[in-house]
Amino acid sequence: MHFFGYRGKNFYAEGVSVGKIAREAGTPVYIYSDRTLKRHYHAFSAAFAKVPHLICYSVKANSNVSVLGAFAGEGSGFDIVSGGELFRALKAGADPKKIVFSGVGKREDEIEYALRSRILMFNVESPQELRAIDRIAGRLKKRAGFAIRVNPDVDPKTHPYISTGLKKNKFGIEAAEAVKEYIYAKKSLKNVDAIGIDCHIGSQITQLEPFVDALKKTRELFLTLRGQGLDIKYLDMGGGLGITYDQEAPPHPSRYGEAVIEGTKGLGVTLIFEPGRSMVGNAGILVARVLYTKEGTQKNFVIVDAAMNDLARPSLYGSYHAVKAVKDAYKGAEVTADVVGPICESGDFLAKDRIIPRVKPGDYIAVMSAGAYGFSMSSNYNTRPRAAEVMVKGREYSVIRERETLKDLIRNERFVKGKAARKKKRA
Repeated sequence: MHFFGYRGKNFYAEGVSVGKIAREAGTPVYIYSDRTLKRHYHAFSAAFAKVPHLICYSVKANSNVSVLGAFAGEGSGFDIVSGGELFRALKAGADPKKIVFSGVGKREDEIEYALRSRILMFNVESPQELRAIDRIAGRLKKRAGFAIRVNPDVDPKTHPYISTGLKKNKFGIEAAEAVKEYIYAKKSLKNVDAIGIDCHIGSQITQLEPFVDALKKTRELFLTLRGQGLDIKYLDMGGGLGITYDQEAPPHPSRYGEAVIEGTKGLGVTLIFEPGRSMVGNAGILVARVLYTKEGTQKNFVIVDAAMNDLARPSLYGSYHAVKAVKDAYKGAEVTADVVGPICESGDFLAKDRIIPRVKPGDYIAVMSAGAYGFSMSSNYNTRPRAAEVMVKGREYSVIRERETLKDLIRNERFVKGKAARKKKRA
């Protein structure tokens, strides 16, 4: 559930008119609902109230510090995949003992930063990474908790780009190899402690079966490791629960919770979950202004001031985002059109062949379900300043990220002249 909807002809975010925000903050603009963020967090946490658990919001989905702060204030932990995400989480008030560090390519400086910050554990993706963590921890005279990310070879039945649990994916270690690494670490690595098992199979999963299949294999591994004398305290089931973009009907967190609690009965572990999309996806929208409409012989186009650099998912994944009029000024009239942006790419679209409300230049549209992997994947392609971000709380809103200026676009660049130019001429 989210708190975006119509009041009469006008579209609202909680108690604030979206049109008012668009006029005052400008467009394109991302708008988030604080009430929706918190509702989603508590719905997920409540699903596991009967067992020890830790919800670690997946920062990559949306890393604005105000979004992170909203979750930290409710007691959330965080799943990070970079030193930058660790920095953001800590700035937002995260408890480092509720932070897990995932990702296949952790650099030495990032590992050191995490160790100095005293995070809960690393989700290890390869034998070489495990040895690097041990070496760095030894140099710093610290101990590192770790879980190995186990690849269960389970098909999550999602888009191939966001599938992570198959043998052909770059993530994790196969179960048999993982057992060897756990035993090796216990016997030979002096600066790491095996405290968990990690299993994450993908994103935007809309069925329970892949989770259940992965859990069965993870349970077998857990019992094997316990039999080898390893004291595994945490079972990290990752994230991946899908949301409704169009006609999807993903299971409610309560059903997911029932399945996981049943599948882990008797293990005596603390469960860790890393939800991202399911927490923020439907808590955010992208608002754009209509620049032009164009009628062609084969297609109609609605050209707006948001583009693939602002929201990459439609171009990257062919994904669906509902499009709504911020004000229904035409008595429900509709048109079939492509909603496209100003970027010089045929792949620059937000919707294709879509029945949408009729609009004219100067009107605003709301692109729904844009809170996850929207701003966090945005870029400056075509030298476009990135959008502003806004948080709505009840009847008030705050700009939580200023729109980039033209000067921001070249702030860190240097124009080489003088000696370098003469050297080039002599060459």
